[in-house]
Amino acid sequence: MRIRSRQGRAAGALLTAGLVTVLTAGCLQQSGGGGGGGGGGGGGNDDGTVTIMYGFTDSSSDQFQAEINKFAEAEGITVRFEPTPDFNTVIATRVTGNSAPDIAIFPQPGIMRSFQQDLVPLGDVVDQANLDAMVPGIVEAGQIDGDQYALPMSLNIKSIVFYPKGPFEQAGLAAPTTLDGLQQLTDQVKATGTAPWCFGIESAAATGWPATDWIENLMLIQNGPDVYNQWVQHEIPFNDPSVVQAADTMSQLLLTEGNVNGGRQSIASNNFATAANPMFDTPPACYMYRQGNFVARDGGFPDAVLQDLDNTVGVFPMPGLTEADKPVLGGGDLASMFNDTEDARKIMNYMASADFGADWAQANGFISPRTDFDQNNYPNELTKQMAGFAYDSTAFVFDGSDQMPGEVGSGSFWREMTAWISGSEDEQTALDNIEASWPATS
Repeated sequence: MRIRSRQGRAAGALLTAGLVTVLTAGCLQQSGGGGGGGGGGGGGNDDGTVTIMYGFTDSSSDQFQAEINKFAEAEGITVRFEPTPDFNTVIATRVTGNSAPDIAIFPQPGIMRSFQQDLVPLGDVVDQANLDAMVPGIVEAGQIDGDQYALPMSLNIKSIVFYPKGPFEQAGLAAPTTLDGLQQLTDQVKATGTAPWCFGIESAAATGWPATDWIENLMLIQNGPDVYNQWVQHEIPFNDPSVVQAADTMSQLLLTEGNVNGGRQSIASNNFATAANPMFDTPPACYMYRQGNFVARDGGFPDAVLQDLDNTVGVFPMPGLTEADKPVLGGGDLASMFNDTEDARKIMNYMASADFGADWAQANGFISPRTDFDQNNYPNELTKQMAGFAYDSTAFVFDGSDQMPGEVGSGSFWREMTAWISGSEDEQTALDNIEASWPATS
């Protein structure tokens, strides 16, 4: 998920367990006018209009609309766009009120799965060849019990370590190819007197989520995708030794004295979007920042850096246990269909195609989940390189907290990571508290 998805998720996490019914369909911010959606899951009318609801309301909304309209106008389809920053709550109200949109773009698999009985299975809707062309792990994120209920519309990559290209190379530093090598690089930079890492987890109501990504990434690296998925589904407890190992590794890399710019005490108040900016000071105040591809856009890196990304920013993937391992943690937006109409089917297939997103990608706002997407559409070599991490991965998994129950994924996991990192409780207590918070019915 991109930055805006996390913010939307934070708002949605505050209104759960029945509170969503206080909202009304009139809360929607709409583009193109009009009222409700297509009439509830599985019904719908072929009236030439398709409603699409989604949770991103920044510049990505304009780019998404332009991509859809490019296709829809050629097909004679009118699209009514319904962006709302409170997607998680509003979509629940709309479905309950039998006014679901024709298509919804979900930022989280967990939210999508809660609407299974209202969604149209995509087995005979979307061309299987389109799904086969996508990064496998993100395709599986749209499945429920092996059946496809959502198709990946966009991709983001979280297993990225950014560094200041010129100073990094001038210091004689080299990208590691194993997790042990990453620890060695951390120690090498620290020995020069400069903090190896930049790190910040502040994100308003969503403070703590960048730390959850670190745990998820290390769980994948150290245990592989099968154990990772067992953990996400709570088939192993949150305080399992494998999770403790991931937290210990995170502590060694980041929480050891002198390893983070500003010290451990600064992490919880340092905003994740701008935490890396001291890398670009002269001299750099830190040399590495692990984060998603979305920080290399407006609102993240300094403007001067964004204007010359290829010459100022270097990246390497979070390495595996061996040089052959290329595990990647990522996310994306998932498109589902509530109303089965011919026009909605056309738009769903277009979003699954290799043509979708070309202009959006050129605007530096989109990475395609399709491995055969024309990478010449990406605006710079840096974006091509980051996309390649996902396309060349040996194991791609979807963000774990996005798949966990809301009480955990956007609740205790965020809170307890913040408490641990800020020093108000120890690592084991944090993991024990998250385990205790897991809902008994899951």
